[in-house]
Amino acid sequence: MDERLQKILAQAGLCSRREAEKWITDGRVTVNGHPASLGDRADARRDHIEIDGRPIGMSEEKKYLMLYKPRGYVSTLKDERGRKTVADLTRGCGVRVVPVGRLDYNSEGLLLLTNDGDLVNALTHPRHEVDKHYEVRVRGRLDNIPRLSQPMEIDGYAIRPADVVILEQDAQSAKLRLTIHEGRNRQIRKMCEQCGLEVRRLKRVAIGTLPLDPGLKSGAWRELTPDELAYLQGIAANLQE
Repeated sequence: MDERLQKILAQAGLCSRREAEKWITDGRVTVNGHPASLGDRADARRDHIEIDGRPIGMSEEKKYLMLYKPRGYVSTLKDERGRKTVADLTRGCGVRVVPVGRLDYNSEGLLLLTNDGDLVNALTHPRHEVDKHYEVRVRGRLDNIPRLSQPMEIDGYAIRPADVVILEQDAQSAKLRLTIHEGRNRQIRKMCEQCGLEVRRLKRVAIGTLPLDPGLKSGAWRELTPDELAYLQGIAANLQE
């Protein structure tokens, strides 16, 4: 059955549909030896589809991982600058998995990875909003902390006000619990910069009501439990309605 090419790539567990579209426009994808274009359709069982000259393989077994991403790793499968990636940490899972969203190089904490392209697309699509919770250590203009929960514009986009709770504070720094409702690029760091605050440590501790397993050490991963997976699939189903 013919399907949009980006859907085929996502279902193969290679990337999200948005990332697949970029791969196609970048000229990295071919179908039966011909460069692909956005809007192309194909049949994964009939057509020969390659990315960077390598044929894709349709993943049959679905994997869903929770990773404690350390600082100093990028949330991609490869990096043009040669930096360490989360793929280096999850090679032992048996299949190729992709990140659900991103944590920047200097951030740490909860990162989900899977080869279920439909779930990745549902949870990361720009029109969908899943609350993400962070612990953030800041210093600088501590009197400006309340501004973090006020309307703000990031990169020309009006973000929804964040929820901010001060967990600890002294004369030099503060530890915050900060909940955001979008996932703009480096959103928390840019919010803090606007308020005269320097981020010293940023850790994602939960996505929705799914917390980072306190038993996971930095750099370690485990498979999601059936209840955790059912929770995420429920979110995805609600977002798609």
